[in-house]
Amino acid sequence: MKLEKLLTRINYQILSGDTDTEISNVIYDSRKVEKNCVFVCLVGSAADGHEFAQDAVKNGAAAVVVSRDDIKIKNAAVIKVDDTRKALAFMSAEYFGNPADTLKTIGVTGTKGKTTTACMIRSILEKGGIKTGIIGTLGIIYGDKHIKTANTTPESYEIQKAMRDMIDEGCKCCVMEASSLGIKWHRTDGFIFDYGIFTNFSHDHIGGVEHPTMEDYLECKSRLFRQCTTGITNIDDPMSDKMLEGHTCRTVETYGCKEGAQLHGYGAKLLSRAGYLGVHFDVDGIMEMSLDVAIPGMFTVHNALAAAAVCRHFDIPSQAVYDGLNEVKVKGRVESVEVPGNYTLLIDYAHNAVSMENILTTLREYKPNRLVTLFGAGGNRPRDRRFEMGEISGRLSDLSVVTEDNSRFEDVNDIIADIITGIKKTDGKYVTIPDRTDAIRYCIENAQDGDIIVLAGKGHEDYQDKNGKKTHYDEREVIQLIINN
Repeated sequence: MKLEKLLTRINYQILSGDTDTEISNVIYDSRKVEKNCVFVCLVGSAADGHEFAQDAVKNGAAAVVVSRDDIKIKNAAVIKVDDTRKALAFMSAEYFGNPADTLKTIGVTGTKGKTTTACMIRSILEKGGIKTGIIGTLGIIYGDKHIKTANTTPESYEIQKAMRDMIDEGCKCCVMEASSLGIKWHRTDGFIFDYGIFTNFSHDHIGGVEHPTMEDYLECKSRLFRQCTTGITNIDDPMSDKMLEGHTCRTVETYGCKEGAQLHGYGAKLLSRAGYLGVHFDVDGIMEMSLDVAIPGMFTVHNALAAAAVCRHFDIPSQAVYDGLNEVKVKGRVESVEVPGNYTLLIDYAHNAVSMENILTTLREYKPNRLVTLFGAGGNRPRDRRFEMGEISGRLSDLSVVTEDNSRFEDVNDIIADIITGIKKTDGKYVTIPDRTDAIRYCIENAQDGDIIVLAGKGHEDYQDKNGKKTHYDEREVIQLIINN
């Protein structure tokens, strides 16, 4: 592809060479430079791609895209732009043939609920016969493919490549978690979402290299509604109106539990049976039906409403909405695992005091016979977190099973001792079993009717980080081996 074609939608200045140059690929990582590629110099918190520009040319780059004037580059076409991250997004879209023109695209933003809502949408659409891919916290997922990513919203090149791969695999829709940082750093540029969803807003990602203020955090999230055709917002959230300020959507729709929401949820109640914790509620307004959702907690209602609000725009039967929500699973997010006994076994990513308190408080609402919490704490991390997690579990669990979880370079017994210090501030019962597999076996073999057992900390992770080495460890596989033996 000619460099000129890649730059079609970008304002640029030619500093040297010309754009009639054949380009093999678009590269932003100097370690991956290949012959005749264009190297885009990204400026990050830890490194500046401009410093590697000449080396990229020596290694085969035919062109370089820069945003600085003080970089001297020889033997390559040099293109100056205002923002190389934005340029990368548009160049990547062109390189992969603008896949968003073929796919239906859905962007989900918000402080909480992005992953769950995205999984709900995919579950509904696939029940309706629409093959759908996901880009987000759990990685890039389509068909039986699962590609890990470093960020909730990957770099724009990875997004565009993933969408092209999804099309090649027969997908008709892509659901993407649009994080505030992903939007801020132009990873979602280069195309317009067909639908944009706002879940909720609360304090997060403030300070350091993230957002300097809450105002900046909110403003970045709100940009989604200047990058989508139809905006769908949670009317119950106090920041809903702020999110819509300056929007360019052709249509804006609302969902929520307040009167006046176009998709209105009401009559929510908890559902509980062995192996199934969820919530039931009814909807009226632009849709009328009753829904059961296989994820516990009243907060689930809003995520399910968001998913239903967007999926109603697709040519699928209402039964697909019901079945998709009734059978949805989100890997590592209060994920139910089938067991032979009359109890409920869950896997959850809760790995700090706040997330543990949230999940355990939610599960308490289901009035289990016992709430059993298995957890550990990460090594080479602040010790205060361990004390806090121990205290939370001791206060909210009937039994804490304390074990290992990514002990890294620390002795797991030292970490457990810190956790116990926190538990002892409460009256909570506990046992310590340093080996995580033995701890899971203990929970299963000692489960009682009506128990809820939550394996906290690993969630979607499939490894253990111990003594400087990561080894494969998937709790789902561990559970099956224990049950089968």
